[in-house]
Amino acid sequence: MMTLEKFEEASELVKKVTNPTKLIYSEYLSAQTGAKVYLKPENMQHTGAYKIRGAYYKISTLTDEERSRGLITASAGNHAQGVAFAAKQFGCKATIVMPTVTPLIKVNRTKSFGADVVLHGDVYDDAYAYACKLAEENGYTFVHPFNDLDVATGQGTIAMEIVQELPTVDYILAPIGGGGLITGVSTLAKMLNPKIKVIGVEPSEAASMTAALKAGEPVELPSANTIADGTAVKEVGDKVVPYVKENVDDILLVDDDELIGAFLDMVENHKMIVENSGLLSVAALKQMDIKGKKVVCVLSGGNMDVITMSSIVQHGLIQRDRIFSVSVLLPDKPGELARVAQTVADVQGNIIKLEHNQFVSTNRNAAVELRITMEAFGTDHKKKILDTLDKAGFRPKLISAKLY
Repeated sequence: MMTLEKFEEASELVKKVTNPTKLIYSEYLSAQTGAKVYLKPENMQHTGAYKIRGAYYKISTLTDEERSRGLITASAGNHAQGVAFAAKQFGCKATIVMPTVTPLIKVNRTKSFGADVVLHGDVYDDAYAYACKLAEENGYTFVHPFNDLDVATGQGTIAMEIVQELPTVDYILAPIGGGGLITGVSTLAKMLNPKIKVIGVEPSEAASMTAALKAGEPVELPSANTIADGTAVKEVGDKVVPYVKENVDDILLVDDDELIGAFLDMVENHKMIVENSGLLSVAALKQMDIKGKKVVCVLSGGNMDVITMSSIVQHGLIQRDRIFSVSVLLPDKPGELARVAQTVADVQGNIIKLEHNQFVSTNRNAAVELRITMEAFGTDHKKKILDTLDKAGFRPKLISAKLY
């Protein structure tokens, strides 16, 4: 059972291993929504995510005998680092089973804290089944990433800090994967002030909590395909569902495309790297009418590898018409390429890539193809460039943009 006394105990204990993550007021998101929006930057924790809270508190409640047997868990990455780091503080061995698709940064960071890492399966649920098997075979003590009320209590310390810093908060938004974070945050928030609205946010392609609440019990989704890898859970925990049902006011769903835009916003306007799962709370703001309210978005983590980051930035720029490609047909004679370049430059377009194809027609004098990839300031500027090229007689045709 989750009690106020346990939350208070956990809040004091986790201070030993957490960085202070003071609320950050977001002028950008406040202007977008008409609310006063604050960010709870758990991506700034030593392990790059909030998971250290639940892992440390859970391990603190174990007996010496349970710790001496060695710990094991399954994780998509952030809980893995939390358990590895906490186990090191308590001087016990930790084995972590992670899905094979886990970002490299999360794997390497987990190893750096002294844990043994085993890669198994495509999603969290596959890794979990294998971790349970290893625990049974070797007598390890299992530290569940979300279906454990002590773990959820540790995660709920976030709500304690939010309410202490912003007592008049109206809304708290937090991501949902397996349900541990939202359980802890919502339960404590309602204990401290029943008027606080707690909103959970799931990826639309991995909405396992939504499915569980609809069915009245956890159900296994056929798949959990989302770029929000930290919340790609096919089945939520049965121990946390009753708390979510009682304390969470609403659950919103967010598409992957919205997370791409949110990542770009976070980098450009807040100078912060937040992983896709951690951006669910921010991306969901567009679905809410919160004018005049005080809102806190929990940024649950920031563990993202550079390759993923690069891909998301590229997709985000294309999505927002900041980068686009066109095909134009030109007669193959000197000066035509310069004329196209000058036309683009006259309206402040910036060409970043050119591809010249002389074999698009059997008559090279009639037409060669020029594929142009360029930067624009956004949709209106893109339209202006296209109109200018058209008026100059180039008849541009939009094609799929590629930077490589």
